[in-house]
Amino acid sequence: MRVITGSAGGRKLKSPAGDAVRPTADQVKQAVFNIIQFDLEGRRVLDLFGGTGQLGIEALSRGAREAVFVDSDRSSAALIRENLKTCGMKAEVVQSDALSFLSRGGKFDIIFIDPPYDAGLYGPVLERINAVDNLTEGGIIIVEARASEALPAMKAPYRVLREKKYGSVKIGLYTKDSL
Repeated sequence: MRVITGSAGGRKLKSPAGDAVRPTADQVKQAVFNIIQFDLEGRRVLDLFGGTGQLGIEALSRGAREAVFVDSDRSSAALIRENLKTCGMKAEVVQSDALSFLSRGGKFDIIFIDPPYDAGLYGPVLERINAVDNLTEGGIIIVEARASEALPAMKAPYRVLREKKYGSVKIGLYTKDSL
């Protein structure tokens, strides 16, 4: 696993041993960043369920202004800090469950959501974002799920932009329209 491009391009990121964390495959990560490449510069990013931190680190490498990483697991939070250090980056790393963190508010331009596939968190997380209104107007939410997973709709002013399958993975993109 590595940073694809940008200021930290080519740097190798550490992964945890075992299968407790499922890093995003390079092919899927490349596809996601091809879609949002013109929406990153100067943006505030949330890497929810950070795991290794690779999505937020890629965003920082490509010009995001700030990233916040959230993971409930202590070893994942430590791994994110280590990977940030490897890339010469500084960012806030929060050890918290996703729903509690979202409830505290805060606006983000881009939100990455990649929870454990069988945790049943897609609906609750998107509902919380809707209720708390964590996304800036015109912002983007990127959700990674199993290709067979039906991703939930969101209430206005949020809406689905598109869904695309990459082998066994589905990427769902949501946005927030003007009020």
